[in-house]
Amino acid sequence: MAEGSSPSDGLLFLTDEQLRKGIEAMFFAYRGFTSDPDRILEGMDYGRAHHRAVHFIHRSPGTTVGNLLSILGVTKQSLNRVLRTLFDDGLVEARVGKADKRERHLFLTDKGAALERMLSDAQRARMRSAYRAAGPQAVQGFRTVLEAMMDPELRRQYQGLKENGQ
Repeated sequence: MAEGSSPSDGLLFLTDEQLRKGIEAMFFAYRGFTSDPDRILEGMDYGRAHHRAVHFIHRSPGTTVGNLLSILGVTKQSLNRVLRTLFDDGLVEARVGKADKRERHLFLTDKGAALERMLSDAQRARMRSAYRAAGPQAVQGFRTVLEAMMDPELRRQYQGLKENGQ
């Protein structure tokens, strides 16, 4: 390293090849991260949309359908299809809003909470292993990179979840 330069200086001038390697690493990491839950969901005829819905209903019990639409960034029709299967299979229940009777507040049932636990346990084990291997500085750097990649509105949503302990 040149005198007067810091390790982070080199990060400001990444080559296209270094960026391509990072992009490919993200693709393969995502495949690994989703593979464990995919195997669990496969036998249940559920997909990643079901997993995301269950995850965010668990993280924010009583969330509204509108809020879930905003977080997931899917169409109302697509979310309704997913929720209908989760309702029919007894994983999610909707309760009418107390302040606004038009709102439906979503909660996991005991069966839904058990599925969420199975899915998140698998992902937590993978994350825990990767974080341990990388070390605390790399973990913080990874989070910083992920947050920097988020669109500003999504970053605000994400930070709102963190601030609310969700």
